[in-house]
Amino acid sequence: MAQTPYSWLANPSRTREVLDGFGLYTKHRLGQNFLVNDSVIGRILGLAELGEKDVVFEVGPGIGTLTVSMLPHAGAVCSVEADRTLPPVLAQTCARDSERFALLEGDALRVDVGALTDAVRNLGIEGLDPAPTKLVSNLPYQVAATIILKTFEQMPTIGRAVVMVQAEVADRISAKPGSKAYGAYTAKLSLLGTVTGRFEVGPGNFMPPPHVDSAVVRIDRDPARDPATGEPLAPAMLEATRGVIEAAFAQRRKTIRNSMSSAGYAKDALDEALSATGIEPTARAETLATEDFIRLADALSQVGRE
Repeated sequence: MAQTPYSWLANPSRTREVLDGFGLYTKHRLGQNFLVNDSVIGRILGLAELGEKDVVFEVGPGIGTLTVSMLPHAGAVCSVEADRTLPPVLAQTCARDSERFALLEGDALRVDVGALTDAVRNLGIEGLDPAPTKLVSNLPYQVAATIILKTFEQMPTIGRAVVMVQAEVADRISAKPGSKAYGAYTAKLSLLGTVTGRFEVGPGNFMPPPHVDSAVVRIDRDPARDPATGEPLAPAMLEATRGVIEAAFAQRRKTIRNSMSSAGYAKDALDEALSATGIEPTARAETLATEDFIRLADALSQVGRE
């Protein structure tokens, strides 16, 4: 007995049928690559663990391949699409569960949590908190890293992201200190979340096949904590730590002392803070863990108060 598909769109023939029906097959103006492997959809859903109280934030739904698979499992899905030719397609493909589907047209980088919440509230679903709880998307690769970090920084109600990204971006997201992929982005994201799952997705799972490898990563919100109190970092310390990370990586080939002093930190304050934390002035930023940046930011704040 054949298994019911997770997404009726996740195969080449149905995808081509929908695109041809709207005269879109040859356009691909935004470089869309449509996912056509239903087992990949199933694995995304498995990582997302959607429930009836979840409000999903989706970026770049395309023709709705992932969207239609999420709608039966979530309280609501709010998708943001930049391609103006696709809303009529989504109105058709998502028609069966339209009462739980909200669509915002425009640039996802300009959409805030208020707009998402309002769009879901306007669906009028009784008993559902309209604030978004999860980001689940096959993200547009050119803005994927920015969207992930912005979501965790600016949408505090979102507790999990399950996103398909270019494999190179997935490497940056999950990199460990000392590795080539580890950088300021990795450290800043780790202040807010932890990677809890990943699987690879090859080019053959898309139509047309992209020229890069892809991966799906799951990131669960896991706020960095104050080493002294064990409590999540206060907003001021979180911002101070971000500043330290950016300065430390500003000139990657330099030592942390030289890079941070070039970014405007006083050398005497740096020397005192580095000594207090036991971080060698000759260390390079890519060798330090998130906790090291937090300790350094805290030590610098102590020096500033003396």
